[in-house]
Amino acid sequence: MVRGKTIILGITGGIAAYKAATLCSKLVQAGADVHVIMTNSAAQFITPLTLQTLSRNPVYIDTFDERNPAVVSHIDLADRADLIVIAPATANILAKMAGGHGDDMLSTTLLAASCPIMVAPAMNVHMYEHPAVVSNIELLASRGVMFIEPGTGQLACGYVAKGRLAEPEDIAAAIYSWFAGSGKLKGKRVVVTAGGTIERLDPVRYLTNDSSGKMGFAIAEAALLMGADVTVIAGRTNVQAPSGVKLVRVESAEQMLQAATAAFDDADIVVKAAAVADYRPAAASERKLKKTGERLILELERTTDILQTLGQRKKRQFLVGFAAETEQVEHYAMDKLQRKRCDLIVANDVSMEGAGFNGDTNIIAVYGAEGKVAELPLMSKREAASRLLGIIAERMDRGGGSQ
Repeated sequence: MVRGKTIILGITGGIAAYKAATLCSKLVQAGADVHVIMTNSAAQFITPLTLQTLSRNPVYIDTFDERNPAVVSHIDLADRADLIVIAPATANILAKMAGGHGDDMLSTTLLAASCPIMVAPAMNVHMYEHPAVVSNIELLASRGVMFIEPGTGQLACGYVAKGRLAEPEDIAAAIYSWFAGSGKLKGKRVVVTAGGTIERLDPVRYLTNDSSGKMGFAIAEAALLMGADVTVIAGRTNVQAPSGVKLVRVESAEQMLQAATAAFDDADIVVKAAAVADYRPAAASERKLKKTGERLILELERTTDILQTLGQRKKRQFLVGFAAETEQVEHYAMDKLQRKRCDLIVANDVSMEGAGFNGDTNIIAVYGAEGKVAELPLMSKREAASRLLGIIAERMDRGGGSQ
């Protein structure tokens, strides 16, 4: 997908700069013409010679180090680039981009660029959550900058939290996906539900499930990379939503039903990846329930089936449901697809290692009216989401959802 494409790889000064070497190597091996621009701080973590060897092109650091008198380097690179990728992106470069500052080779090239820009932030969790950084990311996303969300894990500072650079494989997959699907969903309105719902027993207790929201958010991110206008309706999640989406927060199944039906009529594609409670307490207590005996019997009632409700209302929308199963996956997936008038069902056996809730990977099978459409082995949820959106886009080209 990137063969013959010119990609500028911007590397800024964080410990994750060493991962840029792997990313650079992957892009070159895939056939891209990679030009690396490093900040002075980045050169403290990884040598320019390393990136020069891997990219097979000179590495730029100093704006005034003009090597070809026929061109101005930062303008020439900006004009030739098909895509600019900044990985890792520090809080500093995000602030420069948001404010329009150009005081080094990378920031001046960014100011001169008219091509798409993809950013993979990496920093301490408190820096990432600082209001100024959050504001800068939101501003850049509103201008069309694409973001590859950082992962959660061990940070160099010692914290175990969100802020570590996405793995080079995931960044490369996002780049391939963008080149493959760039603009395929442009102008399309995509609604994604994500996370788990909460059904209150009383003000301090509730029923929920293990959904983290990672798969739903990965789908939303993939849709953004393909040019869609994305709304995410999210219940309880363990991770932040991707930058650039319209986020609607809900708690209960009833609230998610109301939000989903409100957004449905204007949607082109709806992907219902949320894990919604099938039952809720028949009566929630307004006060904390006190211990009154050795046993507590709860009376539960059915919640409204959101996917089925949307299927009944469907006109032109392309509707995708999820089925998390532990047995007879294909049987239940096809039954769900037909009963709920879906165009696709994404099914997985959550009892399999690497395919359950909370993890960063998934193993899925995609079913359409004709049966199994695709089977995706163990892979990151980001890559699985990109593959799924590719299937959806292809089917949309054939005429959209079924009536």
